[in-house]
Amino acid sequence: MIQIRKSEERGQANWGWLKARHSFSFGEYHDPNHMGFRELRVMNEDLIEPGRGFGTHSHRDMEIVTYVYEGMILHKDSMGNQSVLREGEIQRMSAGWGIEHSEYNGSVVEPLRLLQIWIQPDQKGVKPGYEQRAIPDEERQDQLSLIVSPDGREHSLKIHQDISIYSAILMTAREVRHSLSPDRHAWVQLVKGGLSMNGNTLQAGDGAAVSQEKSLHFVAHEASEFLLFDLN
Repeated sequence: MIQIRKSEERGQANWGWLKARHSFSFGEYHDPNHMGFRELRVMNEDLIEPGRGFGTHSHRDMEIVTYVYEGMILHKDSMGNQSVLREGEIQRMSAGWGIEHSEYNGSVVEPLRLLQIWIQPDQKGVKPGYEQRAIPDEERQDQLSLIVSPDGREHSLKIHQDISIYSAILMTAREVRHSLSPDRHAWVQLVKGGLSMNGNTLQAGDGAAVSQEKSLHFVAHEASEFLLFDLN
């Protein structure tokens, strides 16, 4: 069973400096039919104006993954981390028992585009943690590259939940497959381009909730970039 969440059907927020699309209920956007999928709670696509961003604020008991696909972020948190996250990089922050951080567009001329992803952890009150890594295009071109996992295998970022996240860049007419174990689910988020998945057409910004499927078959109609979440 595959349910498509079309890009134009998502919730919207426009704060001038921030334009956001919400796949699930978030902030002032509330839709009881879209409260999340499995342990995936937030899937926000954010466009942030140059030099603007989110001032210091707090989180707790959430695994927060940030995926940058245009521009760069200046990150600072209460654990003492100060870092720059650039296009093609990913960040994991385990809020645990509590953390404060700020995120700003590091450019004064270029916009910042990213996916902000929140995952409910499998336990509360863990020690807060932070890590980031680059995802070279060659590691994911025409293949699925593991970027987040519960055990940190294959140099992936480690989260406190039984979810594996893969990134792929498919060139036109190239294809890739992913097998799903029994009782596993998936969410697919198309970042760029257009492709088909098990016969369903996805365009940039579309998402798809997957249950009771043995495998997923992706075929790119044009150069495409997407994330695949293998969920419990």
